[in-house]
Amino acid sequence: MKSVESARKYELSLKARVPQLAGKGIAQEAPAEQTLATDYYDTKDFRLARAGITLRRSNDTGWCLRLPLDTGQELRFPLEESPKVPAPIATLVRAFTLDRKLRAVAQVRTDRFTHRFTDASGRTLATLADDHVTAEVLGGREVRLDRWRELDVEFAPESKPELLDRLDRSLRKRGAENAWWPSKLQRLIGSGTEEKRGSREVLPAYLSEQFERLRRADLGFRVGADDSVHQFRVAARKLRSTLQTFKTLAGKKKAESIAAELKWLGAELAPARDVEVSQARLEACLDEVPAELIFGPLRQYLTRDFARTSQTELARATEALSSTRYVTLLQSIAALLDTVQPVGKKALRKPVRKAARKLYRATAATEGLSGAELEQALHNVRKKAKRARYATDAVRLVFGKKLRTWRKHVKAVQQTLGKHQDSVVDRAALRHFAIDGFSENQNTFTFGLLYGRDEAAASMLRSRFGEEWRTLRKGKRPAWLKA
Repeated sequence: MKSVESARKYELSLKARVPQLAGKGIAQEAPAEQTLATDYYDTKDFRLARAGITLRRSNDTGWCLRLPLDTGQELRFPLEESPKVPAPIATLVRAFTLDRKLRAVAQVRTDRFTHRFTDASGRTLATLADDHVTAEVLGGREVRLDRWRELDVEFAPESKPELLDRLDRSLRKRGAENAWWPSKLQRLIGSGTEEKRGSREVLPAYLSEQFERLRRADLGFRVGADDSVHQFRVAARKLRSTLQTFKTLAGKKKAESIAAELKWLGAELAPARDVEVSQARLEACLDEVPAELIFGPLRQYLTRDFARTSQTELARATEALSSTRYVTLLQSIAALLDTVQPVGKKALRKPVRKAARKLYRATAATEGLSGAELEQALHNVRKKAKRARYATDAVRLVFGKKLRTWRKHVKAVQQTLGKHQDSVVDRAALRHFAIDGFSENQNTFTFGLLYGRDEAAASMLRSRFGEEWRTLRKGKRPAWLKA
């Protein structure tokens, strides 16, 4: 569905006049004047601004935290007498500040002139906020002052788009340009928020990318964003896997220590994610069962059980993220990233080749196994495939098409075995539900039916894995990646 634009932001010369649009059924009221005093908060080295986060305290709206999530979400907190950042806000951004002190880094005074455009009945069609801004950076050796002008146009949803375009043309005739800066603070400090840029070599860049994903997932989890637990686990897993694979290049001792702590973090998050996956899968399976084969209030039973378990596991994850151990882990990752050196293609090949060989050996170890032993062995193959895939993700920008083809086949194997492992977990859950249901005198026939379906699906997935593995073995790959 096409979205409808509802706002635009401009920069304009301090001396330019606001356009007059009265006429053609539009009235323009005299501007309402308002003076706003806003303090912007950040760490001394602008860690929030570098992450696209804005924290401000205003005399009219209180505290406002603007997040770098896709929604551009803003969280508001009431104004308090103390200028100290409230604890709930500090907790939300902990992954970015790493417990560095948040303090006022800039003061902004805004003289706002709000113009309201109305129709003949007095209904608001649009508003234009004309902000004359005076700002000062705090805490530096030199006083830094700046003045500029911003225009914010908000368009009423029920109004015609032509009005916004008309206002846009009038503003541009007076020299208005699209605003470039995402916030007043970043406009004020400019390039001071940029990250130090070193080499663009793939390994440091990939590790930094995954660390950023992990911190954003942390923020998403704390504000209740959808799928945040999953994104958190993926980022932690990729970081851990990459450090394990390339530990000799990243500093072996430090990399192994951080990888161990990431394993702890993953273990704390895993149960909450497993509950999400199992609930979604079992409910989807129930949707495929004919109504006449569902006996008793199974959906209510599942919902109640999963809700109870989910609450427990989310509390466990929250406790882990509130711990000193977790912040120490983040600090260790940040410190490591400052020391990882760029390396050439030749040095990157050996770790990838080693990951590939572990995958081949794990697959060979499944020969002749059956039952629970085979399931466990296939789970190990899946983990080795995932590590091999992540290894190629980290380096594929510097290698050719053959490595990308090999990665595609590895991913197919991993995904098939992932579904197989889901069936293993689901069957364990179904057995649990059947035992509990039986003890409560419920009819457990449907649980047995779903168990049988999952067992049949697992057999089919094992056959698919065999076919995909043969494709992987015979497919193209770089000569240096031969097993």
